[in-house]
Amino acid sequence: MLYMFLATDAEGSGQARKEARPAHLARLKELQQQNRLVLAGPTPFPDESGEVSGSLIVAEFDNLDEAEAWASKDPYVDAGVYAELLIRPFHKVLPE
Repeated sequence: MLYMFLATDAEGSGQARKEARPAHLARLKELQQQNRLVLAGPTPFPDESGEVSGSLIVAEFDNLDEAEAWASKDPYVDAGVYAELLIRPFHKVLPE
C-alpha cells in the first residue's frame, strides 16, 4: 500500500536540513532502487525565497507500522528538522 508522509519543518531548522540532506536522500534512493518510491521532494514557501516549509514523500510499505518505523529513522527526524510528520495511507488515481 502507498503511504503519504507530509512533514512540516521546525522553525530555524534550515542548517540542520542542509547537514542531514545527503543521508536523507540516500534513504530515498534506496526506496527508489527497490521500486517503492513514487515521489519525494521539499515543499517550498510560496514567496519563492528558496526556503522550504517541509517535505512530501509517497512510497510503498506493507503496512502503517512499517511506514512509521521507516519514517522514525529518517535523518531529518534525527536532526530535529521536522516539527510534525503526518503519515497516511494514499491511493494513487492519476496518472494511471
